[in-house]
Amino acid sequence: MNVMDILKEYSESIDHEIEEALSTIDPLTLCKASDHLIKAGGKKLRPALVVLSCESVGGKSQDALKTAASMELIHTFSLIHDDIMDKDEMRRGKPSVHMLWGEPMAILAGDTLFSKAFETVLETDITNLPPQRVVYALKTVVDSCIKICEGQALDIGFEGKLDVKEDEYLTMIYKKTAALIAAATKAGAILGGGTDKQIEALSEYGRLIGMAFQIQDDYLDVVSDAEDIGKPVGSDIVEGKMTLMVVHALANSSKEDKERLISILQANDEDLVEDAIGIFNKYGSIEYTRNIALDNVKTAKELLNVLEDSEAKESLKLIADFVLERTH
Repeated sequence: MNVMDILKEYSESIDHEIEEALSTIDPLTLCKASDHLIKAGGKKLRPALVVLSCESVGGKSQDALKTAASMELIHTFSLIHDDIMDKDEMRRGKPSVHMLWGEPMAILAGDTLFSKAFETVLETDITNLPPQRVVYALKTVVDSCIKICEGQALDIGFEGKLDVKEDEYLTMIYKKTAALIAAATKAGAILGGGTDKQIEALSEYGRLIGMAFQIQDDYLDVVSDAEDIGKPVGSDIVEGKMTLMVVHALANSSKEDKERLISILQANDEDLVEDAIGIFNKYGSIEYTRNIALDNVKTAKELLNVLEDSEAKESLKLIADFVLERTH
């Protein structure tokens, strides 16, 4: 079974929970704006990780479905607000929510999804589940939401800043991207009744594959075909974005190359992308970026040794590999 098959296996149950959560939103305009990106698609990786983590510690998938749905609601809320802040007009091949309904309604749609996520976790059936597990899972979800906002604030603070340190960058991507994936795996382990050791291991597994996921995005931006990634190669360079390879190159290059790279990042010129990639290659920044992602995934898979052998455990290993094998 490949990763897309694994994700599809859970998508129907998760979609049902999401539809149920959004069915009570009124007025209809707000409901449509809230549902727009969810209907546009997405792999639903985070929700699947909740269920798989629950099953991997011996829990029942049914106990994790509400929290799994909440992860997709939070992820979608963050995308809607990101698109407003970044003024992005397209998402998942469709017009962004704010392009269709305007910024005020898009903000409300994001806020609604954010609130619905917490309500959804609290609607978990506790007939055969200790209530304290649901509270612990909810606390995990809430903490990840705070980190997402902190990560976005750090990212905004990096704009125009060309002396970002590697640890600062890694903290930003942890909070903005990896924290929600870590919350997904941790919450699933909690709901499944995992031991403290298993919960910690699955939380760290989620953090590491989440970090690798974002670092792989940085890597793909300069090594992929435009057709594969759905945007021009080097678009991060053109936009002057801080990525791990930019941070590495700036920290290790000669004064002349550093000044040249800074001028490229400030130029907003597609014709200079190859020059920047040349500097990355000169200082091993592309290979460095790839190796960090590889190390994260290797460590993440090793952490799964605390689990008994199961289909869910094997699926978690496949998902870790998928983070690095994907081309977009």
